[in-house]
Amino acid sequence: MKKKRNTWIPVVAGILKKDSKVLLGLRPQEKSLPGVWEFPGGKIENGESPEEALKRELREELGIQAEIGNLSVATTHTYGDIGILLLFYQVPFWKGEPKTVHHNDLKWMTLGELENVDLPEANKKVLDKICASISGE
Repeated sequence: MKKKRNTWIPVVAGILKKDSKVLLGLRPQEKSLPGVWEFPGGKIENGESPEEALKRELREELGIQAEIGNLSVATTHTYGDIGILLLFYQVPFWKGEPKTVHHNDLKWMTLGELENVDLPEANKKVLDKICASISGE
């Protein structure tokens, strides 16, 4: 019998920096991974490039018009039998003030604070690379 292939979901996330802090959103209670802090972003829809998807997600989740920069970190992670391909992009510039459209809360955090908050496993395993990409700019 042929083994069923896992479902893969492509996901983009934005690294928004202000001074020496990055923006994280608190996931809503009614969604998966409730009460966990995450980098804003979401799933890539059919026909979208990763950059287009992130631009759309940041508009939908934060109410901002973002300019998408370079790909900083790419990783994969498995939650049960679902695999995710996670692409983190720098977001060097945006128009508008980020608002809690999707998240329960938004917070600008220092790199030190990132190590002490509850992040999704997929973020935790590449946090050192994310921090290096933030401080290396």
